[in-house]
Amino acid sequence: MAIGVWIIGARGSVATTVMAGAAAIRSGLLPAAGCVAERLPPCGLPGIADLVFGGHDIASLSLRKRAERLSEAGVIPAALPALVAADLEAAEEEIRPGHTHEGDQADAAARLARDITAFRERRGLARVVVVDLSSTEPPVAWRPEFADLEALEAALATGASILPASSLYAYAAFHAGCGYVAFTPSAGPALPALAQLATAEGVPYAGRDGKTGETLVKSALAPMFEGRGLAVRSWSGLNLLGGGDGATLADPAARLSKQTSKDRAVEGILGGQVEGHTHIDYVAGLGEWKTAWDHVTFEGFMGVRMTMQFTWQGCDSALAAPLVLDLARLVARAHERGRRGALGELGYFFKDPLGDAEHALPAQDARLRAFAESLA
Repeated sequence: MAIGVWIIGARGSVATTVMAGAAAIRSGLLPAAGCVAERLPPCGLPGIADLVFGGHDIASLSLRKRAERLSEAGVIPAALPALVAADLEAAEEEIRPGHTHEGDQADAAARLARDITAFRERRGLARVVVVDLSSTEPPVAWRPEFADLEALEAALATGASILPASSLYAYAAFHAGCGYVAFTPSAGPALPALAQLATAEGVPYAGRDGKTGETLVKSALAPMFEGRGLAVRSWSGLNLLGGGDGATLADPAARLSKQTSKDRAVEGILGGQVEGHTHIDYVAGLGEWKTAWDHVTFEGFMGVRMTMQFTWQGCDSALAAPLVLDLARLVARAHERGRRGALGELGYFFKDPLGDAEHALPAQDARLRAFAESLA
């Protein structure tokens, strides 16, 4: 049975890589490299070939043109845009205008939900998973309405515009009966009122902020220090990145959301505040690539001071795309099996997991495998 993947930010670099990659896997042109689901116990997941794509975006550059630019940047194999052109054009036909922060939010949410529902009905889909791949938002200022669904909907009914865009999309997705993946550090479905809505509508969601590079390494290394009784005294990181994500994070407010998310893993694993933070700089010349350098100081036997450094260089779109395919399939299967609310067992994929305080990668991996077995 076909499953819809409705992407917020559908014409962005990550989304285009997701769709081009899925088409290549479906056609047998490329293997499903980097897809975690391929090593999980069999659990009835929909296949990558079963996924149908659409989404919302405010950008106008077509998927075909974006794929060609990504090919020029070395993200997508040179011949691939032409080989999967028909798939990209089919997805392009299913992209609708996104929310532009104008007008009544209740009306906007209703329109977004109608777009998703029409996609499901038009394509004869068993269910749809909405995936947020849009630009990172600044941290949201708390409002009392965020704590209670009834209060939130009463405020929206007056014409108030109080939800950040990411949460408005989550609100629309839940009302459309869809599962949701928050792949960015934006507020999205994390507001308590939206958690209540997901439970009421019987839909699952997962997030936040996909764990693709530096934080993935941190969540693997930090348990090593803890397990060996080596006291970490400082952990500092420098991230250099280009592309659209880098341009967004050049804004100090948006950057704060990402820095807060990236710093959670070390504190969560080591059980307290550790000196040092993650710094993020936009370097336009890096294009679609990013470099992270981390410096760790720790103490061993008899207080001997030591250091460790590592450098991670990668392409964020290529790292994120297989995880998006994994998450869409896992959330769709969880929805089919009657799960609702936050899927903490999918914390393996995220920097700031919703529904689970675990950050250590080995423990997260064990929970993910148990979750897959429970879906069988």
